[in-house]
Amino acid sequence: MTTSLYSPAHTGQAGSQDLSPDELVARAVDLRPRLRKLQSEHEQLGGYSREIHQEFLDAGFYRILQPRKYGGLEYGLDDFIRVGVEISRGDPGVGWSFILGAGHAFHVGSFFGEKAQEELFGQGAFIGPGRTIPAGKAVATDGGYRLTGTWDYCSGSMWSTHVLVVAPTFSADEDQLGLQMFAVPRPDYTVLDDWGGDRTIGLRASSSNSVKIEDAFVPAHLAVPYDFREHELGSHGTPGYQLHKNPMYLGRTMTFFNAELVATQIGAAWAAVDEFEQLMESRAASFPPRLPRLAAPEYHRWFGQLLALADSAECLLLAGVRQYAELGQRWQATGEEFTPEQDARLRGVVQQAAQLAIQAVEIAFTTAGSSSAKSGSPMEKYYRDVAMYKTHIAAQWDVTFGAVSRFHFGQPLTF
Repeated sequence: MTTSLYSPAHTGQAGSQDLSPDELVARAVDLRPRLRKLQSEHEQLGGYSREIHQEFLDAGFYRILQPRKYGGLEYGLDDFIRVGVEISRGDPGVGWSFILGAGHAFHVGSFFGEKAQEELFGQGAFIGPGRTIPAGKAVATDGGYRLTGTWDYCSGSMWSTHVLVVAPTFSADEDQLGLQMFAVPRPDYTVLDDWGGDRTIGLRASSSNSVKIEDAFVPAHLAVPYDFREHELGSHGTPGYQLHKNPMYLGRTMTFFNAELVATQIGAAWAAVDEFEQLMESRAASFPPRLPRLAAPEYHRWFGQLLALADSAECLLLAGVRQYAELGQRWQATGEEFTPEQDARLRGVVQQAAQLAIQAVEIAFTTAGSSSAKSGSPMEKYYRDVAMYKTHIAAQWDVTFGAVSRFHFGQPLTF
């Protein structure tokens, strides 16, 4: 089976305490056969099993971005993305669920204050799906807010410990107070049964359920203004930077959010490469004479292109994430501003990686043979998962590229 350029040299089972980044990636690689075996079960379940969840807990996957001050590993965003790619290579839907649940430790670590972080991270692994499209309503009350509403597409909800939702907020006299993000613990919301099975074409294992909150009290320290995309760093950064002195927690969100999604698509591309390689080794060519595919020139051309696309996509994604980290480090060292425009432009970079990954899956699906389009085949699943991603607002390239241009010309942001 083909090895990614970013796979560690060894994939043997490592210990479960404080694994290094490469050991975490290796653990994710080791889980690949089990994730693939469970693909159908997980799609019906709408998420991943308790056993896989326990594997993620034991390995420390959920703690990768959690601050060290609160028991986390506080590794880099690129380390988190590499693990996400490997989990997604086993099942893109499971990868989506994991990434979108665990990744919001970055947002909590960046924007919430010390009291909130002590509470949210202090109970162990933090798994907090988020929904930033405003919904519901929050009303200020003594010591906090009363929050009611339903938020859809809360990916990673199955094993969530909390949910992060954005709501328009009002005073007791109905004066508008703007948008705020609220961190709500699991006892105060209901995960609705509206995901999994054949409800969607793909990403069925992503546990992208809706969550419902009914008149929950949210204390003031678990609410923050929602200005994540365009906040000013100035000389102090964010509350999280002041607390941890790590420029990862400067909280520029556009590159990271898109990198999370794109990691699943690169995982899907590698999964399609693996399936195509297996078919090359076991099937005859479709064109006469019916040579083994390994003896047919067209299959080597296709497979070589698949490798080039998957390798390029992963290189581009990680380069974008690492340049993002470098901009934060430069702000810390010199005070040079890390601007929303720079964040938006790096979002464009990682979206280019997504297009390469999607191209790889589409070529693999088109050239693998009609049997790979049958319901239940691995290639059919990867094609469906990519098709689902293509409906996401972040995959509407012309809209997001337009936002980059608006940043450049200082015009109001529309997306």
